[in-house]
Amino acid sequence: MAPPRFTVERLDWRDRSLGEVALPGRVLRATLGLGSGLARRPGDPPGRLWALGDRGPNLKVKQARKVYGVKGLGHLSDVSGAKILPMPQIGPSLSELQITGGRVEWLRTLPLRAASGSPVTGLPLPGGDAAAMEPVFDLAGLPLGADPNGADSEAVVALSDGSFWVAEEYGPSLMKVGADGMVERRWTPKGLAPPGAEDILPAQAGRRRLNRGFEGLAVSADETRLYAGFQSAFENDDADATRIWTLDAATGALLAEHSYPFDPPESFLRDVAAGPVGPGALKIGELLCVGDSRLLVLERISHTSKIYAVDLARNGPLAKHLIFTSDDAPEIAPDLEGMIALSDRDLLLVNDNDFGIEGVETRFFRVRFDQALF
Repeated sequence: MAPPRFTVERLDWRDRSLGEVALPGRVLRATLGLGSGLARRPGDPPGRLWALGDRGPNLKVKQARKVYGVKGLGHLSDVSGAKILPMPQIGPSLSELQITGGRVEWLRTLPLRAASGSPVTGLPLPGGDAAAMEPVFDLAGLPLGADPNGADSEAVVALSDGSFWVAEEYGPSLMKVGADGMVERRWTPKGLAPPGAEDILPAQAGRRRLNRGFEGLAVSADETRLYAGFQSAFENDDADATRIWTLDAATGALLAEHSYPFDPPESFLRDVAAGPVGPGALKIGELLCVGDSRLLVLERISHTSKIYAVDLARNGPLAKHLIFTSDDAPEIAPDLEGMIALSDRDLLLVNDNDFGIEGVETRFFRVRFDQALF
């Protein structure tokens, strides 16, 4: 069956500045992060939505040295996974937005806070044997260390009582967040229990690849089940599939594990045109529940994104039905990570602009299909 036909409308949006840092090579300018995940709350007015930013601005060591001219980082060149956090005071946040006609308007931003009232930072959790963590450094090349309240937030669902679930990929972990932005509960993999967290998720979650933990999150209509998708295959697993977990939203118990098979990397045409790609680049970007056990899955590399429908009620590797590919919509930006349904025929997509540090704008796209998707 061929995918439905569609039209694309880019919505007006102006990025909000978070400040700048003068570096030797150029000025680093940061804007509000919105593209890691989108959510709509049941009962909210039409066009109301929430957008999630991730851990904050970060640079690869080579990027910090070559593009921004930062000195004194040579000793980090061979540190696997090393990242520079140029503005570590910026951490995860939720922003409330409103679509009015053809534009997106900012209403407010809620920085995430720990139960103590201190901010949730973008620093990694203390790892140890349960899960390796990314090493992060400041602009002087000094280690920033770990934070039991740290998170790399990547997906969000908004619940009918005003609260949220936020998925992050350091632990990886799931955080129950109140309407005021305060973390009320945090579930981590067994063996990884920073203060204030409950290590009740299966220990195998700690086998995620660095920077490839929970990336998609959805909730059932009755809000009793969470669907958490790992961005990519676990460490040492074949890279051609990843996992989607069904979890009890009250206890964190694993109810089911589903194998999500990726498309061959050569089928992501815009990525192939940009350069060599392999199975290790395949990712889930977002999940959206559109019916009992039925999900839409945003699958991508970087330049090409695809949306598939899957039914979790079926046994074995998930069968996929193609809904959309951005290879048929060249006006749509790379690096899509957020997706919500505005109606049964309309999806809203957003790119992750990585806080604008490379000059990339946040871009919202309304995709209208010629038939109902659910």
